[in-house]
Amino acid sequence: MNKQLITNIRPLGFTWQTQDPFLFCVHHQDSYPAGTGEMGPDPALLKGRQIGQDFTPKDGWRMYHGDTVPGFPEHPHRGFETVTVVLEGFVDHSDSHGAAGRYGVGDVQWMTAGSGLQHAEMFPLIHRDRPNPLELFQIWLNLPGRSKFVEPHYKMLWAEDIPTRRELDPSGKEIAVTIIAGQLHEVKAPAPAPDSWAEDSANEVAIWLIQLEAGATWTLPPCSPEIHRSLYFYRGDSLKLAGINLDHYHSADIVAGQSVPLENGQETTFLLLLQGKPIAEPVEQHGPFVMNSKEEINQAIADYRTTRFGGWPWPRPDHIHPRESGRFALYADGRREEK
Repeated sequence: MNKQLITNIRPLGFTWQTQDPFLFCVHHQDSYPAGTGEMGPDPALLKGRQIGQDFTPKDGWRMYHGDTVPGFPEHPHRGFETVTVVLEGFVDHSDSHGAAGRYGVGDVQWMTAGSGLQHAEMFPLIHRDRPNPLELFQIWLNLPGRSKFVEPHYKMLWAEDIPTRRELDPSGKEIAVTIIAGQLHEVKAPAPAPDSWAEDSANEVAIWLIQLEAGATWTLPPCSPEIHRSLYFYRGDSLKLAGINLDHYHSADIVAGQSVPLENGQETTFLLLLQGKPIAEPVEQHGPFVMNSKEEINQAIADYRTTRFGGWPWPRPDHIHPRESGRFALYADGRREEK
């Protein structure tokens, strides 16, 4: 087998390395306890934590920047997109344009920060009588220079609308590929946000969740030779890519343009695939701002100080929705979707 199909095998930390057009990916996995009336952990469980900057998984969970409810209170972004894929649990969204929502259990939020907005991403512990486990990926997808000042926008890809392609290998083992972005054979993902690099199919952006039954074999089909492609092995025991062992919680970059055979081990394996045509422009990042030059970064900082990207219309920086709220999306134009 040609070992050059697989390069850059590396262990995964909290923040995962990605290739252009992606900026990075974060895997949140927190075993939150039952919630209080305020939808946070019991205050007694917060002792010994660095509240406001709690990234140590004490007792199997983190508060992140939250003090009562875990998550990320009001903060700004400019110049890129976030794609938030929630596998388990719920996220409460609020932003400076008056948009809001609660999503989870397979839903995906595709948010274009564009010219700038503030938002909060909180993880409400809505169950008072049982644990509130959370697992999600947040993927940062860059915007080309021509799109960095587009109007901010967010779109919900509800779990019910995201297709999964299923097939059986020669021994009858199942392979399931959930297609959040891109296309696999005849199955196509819902449309992304309208100004996204993923909106043009020529860029071959793909975000897939791949599940292989124990002992399954599958061939990852080729894409165009110039495409960047990475595979992240986040759950399972063992996997071979083109005959090369990939250890659990490791990633590998895959040379495009050729098919790549996968051989699963003795447990169900879960993989995330990220691919896309590189934007191939300079990247200057300062925290939540991603631009093409230092001058643009300085302007982003100045604009945020002056305008606060529209201010904050919510009563608290860690705004959450009522416990009884279901999954919903409220958009800046007043439209509301209920699930």
